[in-house]
Amino acid sequence: MKSGRQITRRRLLRGMLAGSAVTVGLPLLDCVLNTNGTAFASTGAPLPARFATWYWPLGLGEDDWTPKATGVNYTLPPQMAPLKPLQKKMNFFTGGQVFLDGQSNNVHFTGLQGLMTGKVANSREYLGSIDALISEVIGKGSRFRSIEVACAGSPRDCWSARPDSGVQPAEISPVALYSRVFGAEFKDPNAAEFTPDPEVMLKKSVLSGITEERQALMKRLGPADREKLDNYFTSLRELEQKLEVQLKKPEPLPSCSIPKPLPMDKEPAVTLSMDAVERADLFAGLLAHALACGQTNVVNLAISRPQSGLRKDGDATAHHTHTHEEQIDPKLGYQPVCRWFTDNYMNALARFVSRLDGIKEGDRTLLDSMVVFAFTDHGAPRLHSVRNYPIITFGNGGGRIKTGMHIGRPGDQVTRVGLTIQQAMGVQTSSWGVGSNRVTSPISEVLA
Repeated sequence: MKSGRQITRRRLLRGMLAGSAVTVGLPLLDCVLNTNGTAFASTGAPLPARFATWYWPLGLGEDDWTPKATGVNYTLPPQMAPLKPLQKKMNFFTGGQVFLDGQSNNVHFTGLQGLMTGKVANSREYLGSIDALISEVIGKGSRFRSIEVACAGSPRDCWSARPDSGVQPAEISPVALYSRVFGAEFKDPNAAEFTPDPEVMLKKSVLSGITEERQALMKRLGPADREKLDNYFTSLRELEQKLEVQLKKPEPLPSCSIPKPLPMDKEPAVTLSMDAVERADLFAGLLAHALACGQTNVVNLAISRPQSGLRKDGDATAHHTHTHEEQIDPKLGYQPVCRWFTDNYMNALARFVSRLDGIKEGDRTLLDSMVVFAFTDHGAPRLHSVRNYPIITFGNGGGRIKTGMHIGRPGDQVTRVGLTIQQAMGVQTSSWGVGSNRVTSPISEVLA
């Protein structure tokens, strides 16, 4: 991959900049990485693991989309044709179901509740989604533990939920996300010089003072008051960790480049599917840059809510309504308008993944260091079925996952896919799920 004397990232920047304090983001250079392109040559530190979820509404339609063959020699269904160029870097899981264990099926929710949190509850409880469990392992050392975005205009269109605080509100504005990630508080990890922000230093100093006072006060309180005070200060710990990150020189990430500022947003809420997809494309670029620049290691994107109100231009009927009312064309064998929506979403998913795969990190790409978990609310939207869920993953998680396969496991717990992905991303767990959805073994075929 490279020859001659290794050059550290910092030394290279000083040489190019003659010791000046100019901030420059550079492309990835082979001399920065080891011979395998999997770690930084100067420190041996591995490239960071990354994880993404990508939600699209209302499944793959009512027609048969399950491949006939399993393993590597399978044909993608027509609904997934836009993903064909990525087939060798993806896995397609089918057949998995959510077991209700006597609970009612709250359509467009219960299946997702079981798929993403491993638990089915009539209370509509939604805590501890797959991405949040993974972010506990790979997200703490970055500026943002995770970033959530939604493309149809509602911050509630999000399936990311932490175990303690529930569903995370999603950012709905690409412009606001740009400012949040690449605004005044952004520190270029490839800058030759690093100066901590005085305001951050002041905040950190204030919190340190509070910590000292807390320790003194705790000694004088009874058990009940100590518990109350400890619960109160728990909310400050994550802020302390975030400030600590901002006060340290970021590790250099040669694949980092700063995106150009975006034009003004359209109206926050959109009703046309193409407008939501256009917003998804804008978010895709920003999220790819945020991952490459080490601002976060976990991102979550949702096209819309499950009962999607998105429409095709010139059509007053929403996608969700079409899944129930549109007739199957006798010649085509499927619902043509519903297929148009599915094609639209699969094309957007392909563009998102291709962006990640287009960012080089040595001999590999950003996608090779991560797993993208694409999911939906129903296998058969008209029937509101909690069976045969289509799940698509991309990337090999830094060599932890084998790709290019169709894994068909009819009637198996869909949570087995979630356990497999968690283990591949470093979550130390031997089981996941509750009741009949509890699994204790991963899908061994895909683990490297």
